[in-house]
Parts: sequence; structure tokens; C-alpha cells
Amino acid sequence: MTQTTLDKDALKQKYAEERDKRLRADGNEQYVRLEGTFDDLAADPYTPRQERDPVTDHVTFAFIGGGFAGLVVGARLKQAGIDSVRIIEKGGDFGGTWYWNRYPGAQCDTASMIYLPLLEETGHMPTEKYVHAPEIRDHCGRIGTQFDLYDQALFHTEVTALEWQEDKAHWLIKTSRGDAFTAKYVGMGTGPLHVAKLPGIAGIERFKGKAFHTSRWDYEYTGGSPDGAPMDKLGDKRVAIIGTGATAVQCVPHLAKAAKELLVFQRTPSSIDVRDNSPIDPDWFESIATPGWQQRWYDNFVDNQSQGFPEEDYVMDGWTELSRRIREKVQALPPTKWTPETVLEAFEDADFEKMSEIRARCDSVVEDKDTAENLKAWYRQLCKRPCFHDQYLQAFNEPGTRLIHTDGKGVEEIMETGLVANGQDYEVDCIVYASGFEVGSDYTARAGFDPIGKSGLALSDAWADGMRTLHGLNVNGFPNAFIVQPSQAANLISNVPHNIVDHANTIASIVSHAEAQGHASVEPTLEAQDAWVSLVLSGQGMMIGSTECTPGYYNNEGAGLSEKNRHGLGHPAGAKAYFAHIANWRESGEFKGLTFS
Repeated sequence: MTQTTLDKDALKQKYAEERDKRLRADGNEQYVRLEGTFDDLAADPYTPRQERDPVTDHVTFAFIGGGFAGLVVGARLKQAGIDSVRIIEKGGDFGGTWYWNRYPGAQCDTASMIYLPLLEETGHMPTEKYVHAPEIRDHCGRIGTQFDLYDQALFHTEVTALEWQEDKAHWLIKTSRGDAFTAKYVGMGTGPLHVAKLPGIAGIERFKGKAFHTSRWDYEYTGGSPDGAPMDKLGDKRVAIIGTGATAVQCVPHLAKAAKELLVFQRTPSSIDVRDNSPIDPDWFESIATPGWQQRWYDNFVDNQSQGFPEEDYVMDGWTELSRRIREKVQALPPTKWTPETVLEAFEDADFEKMSEIRARCDSVVEDKDTAENLKAWYRQLCKRPCFHDQYLQAFNEPGTRLIHTDGKGVEEIMETGLVANGQDYEVDCIVYASGFEVGSDYTARAGFDPIGKSGLALSDAWADGMRTLHGLNVNGFPNAFIVQPSQAANLISNVPHNIVDHANTIASIVSHAEAQGHASVEPTLEAQDAWVSLVLSGQGMMIGSTECTPGYYNNEGAGLSEKNRHGLGHPAGAKAYFAHIANWRESGEFKGLTFS
């Protein structure tokens, strides 16, 4: 479909109407955690908890979180000669969100060549362009083993308190297992995808059938396994799944084939573009996997999402396609008309065209016309997390699969025997909650602890008016502490592991310098931190998160970014500019803005 066939004013009106249907006064308060009444849903079904004595020793570096962040930081520290590294992880093994997400069909949404960190260091070749979860978990274990990160790790352990002890220049760390040990340095990589949430539907605790969250998949009930064995116990079951985001998109096709009947309860449809997954050819991989190859791929992916004109696109995925479309429209204009306004117009036109193609795909794939119509996403592609799949839409052609479209209202009530939606009762044997993870809450609320820095300052107080860091990594008043997350840094949401790898490089550089020079502590100056925050806030903000978008976690469930949330933006010139800045900052060896003492 071309631009000339599109009525942009009509599309904007349709988008606004669909958004307004979904606005809710309770915003993020509509969700509840897997705790208290729902403790049984939060239990780890994958790894038995091993009893152990409390730990009371000292390590050089303690990292909170055993996902990609902890693994890559740990690996970089080991490479830098820092041998005493401990990772604390609430799961039963390394992996972070990939430890928990073992639902059928789970796989990465970003190309594995740039999504899996440390491929070059471990010598691993991904088996396919978008690898599945078991291979990602195996890769996490590979990193942990290769860099001896299992030796001092504490699993099934959550940090409950973190306090800087000024007289001893180290951190005291307390945990849910009675541990009370110290560390010279701490890193925090708890990530945005680890606190599972449920929809706060009336009566949710009343259901008498089987219910579980997708991050705690019950294979004892469904049959099958995380490795892809068919769910052979669902043949006589009527299953409901609540949620149609990225997780549901991946597991619905498997449920559709296994269950006697599958009811997919939809509040807002996801945009479903072509995935086109394929195996990676070993001969091709050998030809490109020359020294420094993964960094070149990282850089190329970022280049293809910037406003430049790269000659090649290594990844060739949905993320870079939209940027390609925008560049083509800009290049069609005379250079004298290359202005911020024309770039934004090109972005809008490319987005309208792309989303029209995605909606048309529903008609071409889904046999039932009403179902196809209800699966169409009426919003801009980056209003919600874009999805790519080649079996999701097809699943609605299965005879036992039904889409229960609630037109933005969601499920109204849960009863002992099923659900109520659109004023109709639906009796089911099992409810699967594909409701994702907590995103919009404060950092310390998600982390489960509130770090106490110098002079008794709590991080929640230091950030009462919004996040304040130097480079998104260090915080004034919190010596020897590092926070690994994308905000106030590159903020590259299309490939979060790139942010992690870059932060790990910076942490290893800072710690190596401090140790080599015999310093006791390092923290940013207040002046440097203030200047960096001012720089972050000087930009136009992100293209996602607009209140014009349909509600979701990108735009704070429709409320938009508050003044406090606004502090979570990235470098005003984009990810490419941040990566260039921080690389020069590291390589200079001056560590401008930090004070070593």
C-alpha cells in the first residue's frame, strides 16, 4: 500500500478513537504483583531451592541480578583481573528474565547476532536468526561457566538491604537468606522485566481451576517442556489466555495446537509483522566472525536507526526497516529541504504506510473476517512493543481457537469457573496470565531494596524528583556503586543488551583504574551529575511514550511521561551519540566527572 492511498487525517482520528476507549484512571495501579494472596503463583517451578548457611564474608564486587547485566559485568571484571566477583540472583540459576520465561515458543525479538552478549568471547554461533529461550539460557550458563561466575554466586536469594559504610569504605549487603556480607563495589542490574504482574481483575483470587503466569509455566499441568515437547495434557482442556502482547504472541500458537479450546482475551491487539526466522549458515558465520565482529554488528544496528545514511544493514529486521523507509523518503527530497520538520513528516508517512501493511496482513492470513478485523492494531508502530511472528495470526485459523475481543475494556470479572467479558460468561479449566512484568513503578520499588548511601541518604530520596546520574551509571552520594540500565545513557530499547555491554565496559574501566591506583572509593561530582542530567533533559524526548498513543507501558498506561519519568530519557542526540561519547570518555583515561579518593 502506498502513501497516495492513505487518508492520514482519517487514520489519526481512528487512532485517537481507539486510544480513548482504553484510557483508564487507575493507570499502572490496575496491576497487582505475584505476592501475598498470589504467593503460590510466584514460586519457582523450575529449580528446587537448596538450603545453605548464611554468608558473612567480603568480596571485591557484588552484583545484584543474574541476567545479562550481571553476567556481562562479571565477565568484563574477570577479564580485567578482578577475581572476587559475586552475583546475587533471585532465580535458581543465571538468566534473569530468561530464567523465568520458559513458556512454549519463547524466543528473542531482536536478532540473536546482536541480542546474545559475548558471542565473540565465548565462540558461540547462534543456531537461528532469532534463537529460542533454551539456547539463550544455555548461553547464560556458558558465560557463567567460562568466566567462573558460579563459584561465589548466590541463587534463590534476594537483596533486602544495601548500605554504604563510610568508615570502612564498603557496602553491607543483607539478603532474604540471612546473609550479611560486604563488598567494596556493588552493581545493580535488576532490570525492568523481573517483577511479574497480574491484571487486577475483580475476583481474580476466586478461580478454582488451574491458573499460572507465563513466567511460571506449569508443564506438570500442560505437559510438554521448555525445549518444545508438545503439551499433551491439554487435549481435553478449555484454556483462556489473558493478554496479547509479545509473550502471548509467542505462546498462543502452541496453545492453539494443544488445547481442546483456546480463548484469547484481547484488550488491545499487537502489531504483528513478518518474523521470517531462519537457521544461521555455519559457513556464512565463519566468514563474518572475524575479530571485533560483534561490536561491528552493534555499531551497524545503531547506525541503521540513526539519521545518517549507512551503506549496509547487517541485521535487516523490523527495527531497521522503519528507519530505512524514513531515510528513503528523506533522500527523495532535495538536501535543502532536509529539516527536522521534514524528517518528522517522513517518519509519520513511513509509519502510516507500514502499519497499513501490517493491518492488511491480518486480512491475508486470518480466514474469519471479523477476527481479522479485530486483530488489527490502530496505532503507530512504536506506540507499543512491535511484534514479529509467522504463526500467531495463523493460530486463529485453528478450529478450537477463538479471539474474545473486548474492544479495549478487558476482562470484567473472574469467577470460580471462568471469566466474564463483554457481559458473557466463559467457563474454562485453565487461565494463563500473559500480563508481563512491572515497568512503570519506581526503581527502588521494583528492585525490592532502597540503597542507603553517604550520610544515610536513600536512593529513593535522592531520586524523589527523578533519576539523577552521571552517564546513567553512577550516582553522587553513592560511592563505588553502579546501576546498569539504559536510561540517561544510550536508551537503546530496540536492543537492551547493547546498553548492558557498553555499561560493563565502562564499569570494568573505572574499577580497574581505581584498583590500579589504590583508591578506596569513586563517585561522580555533583557538578558533573547535574550537567549530565541537564544535557539529558535538553533533548526533544523519545518518539515513543506520547499520550497520543494507545495506553501501554511505553507511555505510562496513557498518562504520558511525568516530570519525574522524563528523567528516564537518553542522550538527546540518540544512542549513537552516547556510545561515541562514552567510548571517548573511557579511552581518555581521565574519567572526567568522577572523583577517586
